[in-house]
Amino acid sequence: MPRREAPEINGGSIADIAFMLLIFFIVATTMNVDSGIMRKLPELSDEPPEEIDQIKDRDVFDVRINYKNQLLVEGKSISIDRLREKAKEFIENPNNSEELPQKENVDVPFFGVYPVSKQVISLQNDRGTEYDIYIQVQNELTAAYNELRDEISMQQFHRHFDKLNEDEMKSVKKIYPMRISEAEPRRNTGGGS
Repeated sequence: MPRREAPEINGGSIADIAFMLLIFFIVATTMNVDSGIMRKLPELSDEPPEEIDQIKDRDVFDVRINYKNQLLVEGKSISIDRLREKAKEFIENPNNSEELPQKENVDVPFFGVYPVSKQVISLQNDRGTEYDIYIQVQNELTAAYNELRDEISMQQFHRHFDKLNEDEMKSVKKIYPMRISEAEPRRNTGGGS
C-alpha cells in the first residue's frame, strides 16, 4: 500500500492575517497622553524690566507641600479642598485687611481706576512630593484666579470670562493677574514642612 503524503499548509496567508491584526490593534488602541499644566511664559521684551517694588511679607501667600504630601498654607496645615477659598480671599483682599496684600489704584480699561492687589502666591514642594498632590494644588490655585476673573466679568460685562473679547480679557487679567511663583523643590527634610 503506497504511503500518502500529508498535504502542505499554505503559510503565505498567515503572514497577511498577522499583519492585518497588527494594523487593527494599532488603529483601535488609544494611547494615554500625559497632561501637564498650561503655563505661558512672559513674552521676551527688548525693553529693560520695570523696577520691581520690594515685595512685603503681607503680599506673599506661602503654599508648601512637604514630602508627606501635607499642604501648609502660611505655615498652617490645611486640606486641599480649603485651598481655593483661602487663595481667593488672599488675592482679592475684599475687606482691605492689613494682614492681606496691599492694593494700588490702577487705571484699567472698562473699569476706570480700580484697586488692584499686589499679591504673589509662592509655591514650594519637597522632592518627595507626589505629582498628583502637586497637580491638585496647582489646579486649586488656578481655579481661584479663574473664579475671581469669572465673577468680575459677570459683574462688569454680564458674560463669563471665557466669553469676553481679547481687550475685555486683558482688563480683567490686569485686575487679577496670575502671579504664581514656584521655588525650586527642597530636599526631603525630616521636619514637618
